[in-house]
Amino acid sequence: MNVSAASALDRHGFTAGVLPANCPSRTVLDHVTSKWGVLVLVALSQETLRWGELRRTIEGISEKMLASTLRTLEADGFVHRAAQAVIPPRVDYSLTERGHELAQHLLPLMDWIADNAGAILGTAETPAE
Repeated sequence: MNVSAASALDRHGFTAGVLPANCPSRTVLDHVTSKWGVLVLVALSQETLRWGELRRTIEGISEKMLASTLRTLEADGFVHRAAQAVIPPRVDYSLTERGHELAQHLLPLMDWIADNAGAILGTAETPAE
């Protein structure tokens, strides 16, 4: 491990390059980097969405996983749930300030992944010569 990487780790409480099993960052990392967590955060980074809009935006997510992911991200302070007392009931989901800050870090990673996924998985078309 190079010196700058080690000092960055030390700054976050990781000593001697050890990433402790009981570090709270692991729990947060699990929440925000789960497949569905990232996709919910990316979807909400663009606009406030209702439940059905989130389901349509994030293809393949089950109702159970969407509910669970939203509850987790809300409990962590990344997502705001606004229930409106109207008929039919309306619930809007948006990112909190903390959620927007996180999304600013996730979006470049998602851009990189989108740009490189084809090559990594061997499905990218090769440029014509």
